[in-house]
Amino acid sequence: MPAKGANLEYHSPLGSILLRRYPSRKNELLQAWTSADTLLLQEYLNLGARPQRSLVVNDEHGALSVAIEPAASWTDSWLAAKALADNLVRNNRAPVPVIWSTLLPPSNIYTVLLRVPKQLAYFEYQLAALAQALPEGATLLAAGMDKHLPAGTAELLERYIGPTERHRGQRKARLFSAVRDDSCVEPFSGTAAYYNETLQSKLTSLSNVFAREKMDIGSHFLLEHLPQLKPVERAIDLACGNAVMGLTALSLNVCRKLLLCDESAMAIASARSNAQATFPEGDIHFHHGDGLLNYTGPPVELIICNPPF
Repeated sequence: MPAKGANLEYHSPLGSILLRRYPSRKNELLQAWTSADTLLLQEYLNLGARPQRSLVVNDEHGALSVAIEPAASWTDSWLAAKALADNLVRNNRAPVPVIWSTLLPPSNIYTVLLRVPKQLAYFEYQLAALAQALPEGATLLAAGMDKHLPAGTAELLERYIGPTERHRGQRKARLFSAVRDDSCVEPFSGTAAYYNETLQSKLTSLSNVFAREKMDIGSHFLLEHLPQLKPVERAIDLACGNAVMGLTALSLNVCRKLLLCDESAMAIASARSNAQATFPEGDIHFHHGDGLLNYTGPPVELIICNPPF
């Protein structure tokens, strides 16, 4: 049954589709699309672009990809990929290939529809990667809600892609369009690191990982209490980020075996790198997904979580 209060039918510029957010909540009040999606789809329609030469970036719940069925969807979020897959089935559409953020975008693309992410370093990383992949003359459409757009969005598009037009805002959203020119762009990794005293090692984080440049206050607080915990055989670091919590627990002998979980592809990649650097022979495993959904490993005695509020 449809979630009470939530409108599932999105009357997009390319036709009506059914969309539900993931995870689905009882009595969901939030729609699975925004006016930024509508601005992107309207301009895409105006361009007369071809889906097989189009790439969708940072699609939150599948509104863009279900509407145009692009060559691929480039995302960091397992939750977003799951929402897309569910909504494609809901609308009897063929699967859309998902390319994780840790991989480069395809090079046979002529039109990009990009939802501007909140993390500035991640936005720059994506623009630099797209600049390397897009041919001269390709169009990048970028949009976001006004309250989430970083300062200097147009300037970043101009720097990495080419001549940029700032369109009039509508319904608290803004659209930008940029055309790839022949300028050379240096790669931007966005990787950051800080030193952890307990681990006696640097912890690196890719551009879309939470608290990538320094440890956040929640982790500081939890780490103070880890030594008080009774040692266990297995522990899980849930929403692990760069794995500072789990790896510290391992170093303090709070656990002997560790599972690192996150829905972010960049978080899992960062956790792998840090685990290899600090415990190359450690009994450490990884789970990319929605919490412990589809986890089939043995039971654990301890779950550590610094909630991503």
